[in-house]
Amino acid sequence: MQKTYMAKKEDAGVTFQRQWYVVDATGIPLGRLASKLALILQGKHKPTYTPHFDVGDYVIVVNAEKVKLTGNKAQDKVYYKHTGYIGHLYKYTYQQLAARHPELPIKLAVRRMLPKNKLGRRMLRKLKVYAGPDHPHQAQNPLPLSL
Repeated sequence: MQKTYMAKKEDAGVTFQRQWYVVDATGIPLGRLASKLALILQGKHKPTYTPHFDVGDYVIVVNAEKVKLTGNKAQDKVYYKHTGYIGHLYKYTYQQLAARHPELPIKLAVRRMLPKNKLGRRMLRKLKVYAGPDHPHQAQNPLPLSL
């Protein structure tokens, strides 16, 4: 009987290598994009996936401002922010948030699909989102990823 592989700290540089991927978000629905990105950040696409260890890859998302929403979600979807002070609850529609910070809706959608602990926060750091077509990570030689 073969034992199930579980990654350890000692295996970090030997067994698995972190890959860099670049994704063009033009015309892709926000939820579908976020679920695919969360899968890659967690490393669930690899045979070395371990739930309690971060084996995922880096992802660069370009053209975040061109992500698509279906139906009336651009007007109806609401994001909330609370400063911690009484009465300081702020509401933003998707249109307002995307006009101000076009990369934020993608980051928030992916963050909510990752584990809600230290490991999830570490995975989210591997996500790089840019509003336009340019990114400063050319030195990493990212592979194009089609979703």
